Amino acid sequence: MASLIGAPTSRVDGRAKVTGEATYAAEFNAPGGLYGAVVTSPIARGRIERIDANLALGVEGVFDVLTHQNRPPMADADAAYADDIAPPGSPFRPFYNDRILFSGQPVALVLARDWETARFAASQVRIDYRKEPHATDLLRQRNEAFTLSGDAFAMSLAKPRGDAAQALARSPVRREGDYFIPVEHHNPMELFASTVIHEDDGKLVVHDKTQGVQNVQRYLCNVFRLKPEELRVVSPFVGGAFGLGLRPQYQVALAVLAALAVKRSVRVVLTRQQMFALSFRPATVETVALGAAVDGALQAVTHRALAMTSQYESFARNDSTWSGALYKCDNASYAHRLARLDLPTPCDMRAPGAATGVYALECAMDELAVALKLDPLELRYRAYSDLDQNEGIPFTSKALRDCYRQGAEAFGWARRNPEPRSMRDGGELIGWGMATGIWEALQMKFSVRIALSADGKAEVACATSDIGTGTYTIMSQAAAEMLGLPLENVTIKLGDSTLPQAPVEGGSWTAASVVDAIAHAADAVKSDLVELARRAPGSNFAELKPEEVSLADGRIVSKRDASLSARITDVMARTGVERIERERATEIKRDDKHARNTHSAVFAEVRVDDQLGVIRVTRVVTAIAAGRILNPKTARSQILGGVVWGIGMALHEETLIDHNFGRFMNANIAEYHMPTNADVGDIEVIFVDERDELINPFGVKGLGEIGIVGVAAAIANAVYHATGKRVRDLPITLDKLN
Repeated sequence: MASLIGAPTSRVDGRAKVTGEATYAAEFNAPGGLYGAVVTSPIARGRIERIDANLALGVEGVFDVLTHQNRPPMADADAAYADDIAPPGSPFRPFYNDRILFSGQPVALVLARDWETARFAASQVRIDYRKEPHATDLLRQRNEAFTLSGDAFAMSLAKPRGDAAQALARSPVRREGDYFIPVEHHNPMELFASTVIHEDDGKLVVHDKTQGVQNVQRYLCNVFRLKPEELRVVSPFVGGAFGLGLRPQYQVALAVLAALAVKRSVRVVLTRQQMFALSFRPATVETVALGAAVDGALQAVTHRALAMTSQYESFARNDSTWSGALYKCDNASYAHRLARLDLPTPCDMRAPGAATGVYALECAMDELAVALKLDPLELRYRAYSDLDQNEGIPFTSKALRDCYRQGAEAFGWARRNPEPRSMRDGGELIGWGMATGIWEALQMKFSVRIALSADGKAEVACATSDIGTGTYTIMSQAAAEMLGLPLENVTIKLGDSTLPQAPVEGGSWTAASVVDAIAHAADAVKSDLVELARRAPGSNFAELKPEEVSLADGRIVSKRDASLSARITDVMARTGVERIERERATEIKRDDKHARNTHSAVFAEVRVDDQLGVIRVTRVVTAIAAGRILNPKTARSQILGGVVWGIGMALHEETLIDHNFGRFMNANIAEYHMPTNADVGDIEVIFVDERDELINPFGVKGLGEIGIVGVAAAIANAVYHATGKRVRDLPITLDKLN
C-alpha cells in the first residue's frame, strides 16, 4: 500500500465546494424563519438618546425591531462573555446598553419575512445620539500609550539581555527607523453569517461562520445562560477567515438573541461594510535599531512596537522579539505599547505579530547590509544563530541555512548587482530583495473519535474546523494510512460542537495536533482489531501483540511474516462485531529545552516604471522549512496564498480612517485594494527537507502562517534595490516613490 501521508492529494471536499454541494452558514434551510438586518451606529463614541422604530415596524412584512431596550436577558458579568482567546478587558456586548464604543457598532436588529424587507426597514429606524469626543488616530495617541507586560501576550514578550542601549551607542555601524503598517482587513469571500434553527422543543441549532464551534457554543451558553445540550453550533465549511473567525462575532449573538426573543428561526448576514467593524490587523509603528561591527556581527538589537487597541480590551501580539529567535546578538531589548482608540478591538490576522514585526526587522537588516556594503544574504549568514537566544535553547530543528541556499539558487541571487538602480530592462528598474521568515510550531490538545464499521469504512470525527486549509484532506490521508484503508473509505466529520473536543483552528497548530490524535485513536482501534483476530475461530493471530502487526490494504498483517494476514472485514464478520469506536487525544509532551519554529527564506523581484513609479512583483521564490509535509499539494496552496497576501501587504492593502468621524472610509472590496491575478507574477515554492524527531512523532509543523512572514519585507527591500528609495511605511504606492 503506497503511503498516503506525504502524497500530493487533491482535496476530498473539493467537489462539494465547486459544485455547490457544500453548505455555508447563510445557506442552511430555516423553514418559517425570519431575516435580520443590522442597524449600526454612525458615531464613534457617545450614547443612544432615543430610538424610534415606528416607521420600520409599519413596513409590511416586518416582525419586530430589537434593541438594548427590549432584548431578552443577557449575562451581565464580564466573565460570562469570555471566550477562549479573549484579550484582557471587558469584551464587547452587542445590545448591552446605550453606550457607543465605535462607529459601525450594532444598535438595532430588524426582523422581517425576507432580507430585502428587513434591509429597507432598517433604513427607517430613527436613532438620536449624543456624541462625545473620540480618538482614532494612532500617531496622535502615541504619547498616551501604555506599556503592556509580557504576561498579557498570547506569545510572551522576551526578557532583555545585555545592555542594548550602551551596545548600540558603541556600535561602529548603526541603523534605526520607524516602520509603519496600517490597519488591514481580512475580507474573506464568505460574509459573516449565522442561521439559528429554533426547534420545536426550544433547542437551538446555530449554523455559524467560525473557526471554533465549541468556543462559540461556550460563549453563547454563557451569554444566554443555556446548557450545552440546549444549543449546538455547526460549521462544516468556512469560506475564508484567517483570524477573523477565531472569536465569536456579534452577528451570532444577535441571531441567537432574536431566535430566543421571537421563538422562531432567524438568519443574520452582515454586509461587507458591516464586516469592517468586526475586527482587523492593528496598525503598528515598529521602531527597530540595529548596531553591528564592521564585519557584520550584530552587537545590539532594540525593537519597540506601538500598536492600537480598543477602549475596552487590551489586544496585543508579539511583534518585537522575533530577532532573538533568528539572529545572534548578546544585547537586545524589546518593548510593546498600546494606544487606546475608539475603534473595535483588533484581532489576529495571518501570522499576527510576525507579519508586522518581522517586516520591520528584515527591512532594518537590509538597511544594515547596505550600510555595511555587505550582501543581505551574507549578513544573515553571519548573524545566524543555532539557538533561540530569547530562551537560550536550541531548536527542535532549524533548516534555515538550507532555505537560504536553495532559495538563492532557484532565484539566481548570485547574479544580483548590489548597487541600487543598477539593474534595468528598458524603462523598468529591476530590484531583487530577500528576507527571512519565522513562526511558531505549536501543538494543542485535540480529541478524535474513530468509528470503524464492519464494511471496512471508517468515520473520523473532531470538532475542529476547516477554513480552507485542507484539514478534511490531511485528516483523511492520515486516518486512511494508519487504518490501512483506501482514502475513499474514510469519512471526516468536522465543525460540530457535539463532536470530540478541539480548540479554535488558528496559529498553524491544527495539522500537527489533529494528526497526532488520529494516530492515538487509530492505535486503539488496531488494538481492538488484533484482540478480535486473536479470538476469532481458527485464528492464526493468537500469539501476536498489537505492536507486532500493521494495518495495510484493508488487512491486519504480521510484521514478522507478511503471509500471516486477514481482511479487517472478515475478522469483524467472524467475531460478529459491527463497529469499533475509540476516542483519543493529542499527547503533548512538555519540552522546555527546545524552541519550536518554522522558518523560511523569501526572494522577490520587482519591476518599477522609472517614470511613473508603478511597481510590479514579477517573481517570488520562497523556501520553507516546516518539518514533514503531509500533503505537498495543499501545502503549496497554503504558501501561495500567504505569498499573495504578502504582496497585498507590501503594495496594496490599507484601511483608511476618517478621523473626523472615526470611521473606516474604504469599507468595501472596491476601494480596499487587494492583489488580483494581474498583480501576481511567478511564485515558486520550495519545501526544504527538515527531519524533526523531537517536535512530535510525525515531525509535522504548521504552514498556515509562515507563508506570509517576510514577503512584504522582501518586496520592500527589492523596491529599494530597484529605485534607491527606502519606503518604510506600507503599502508602498507610486506616490511614495515620486
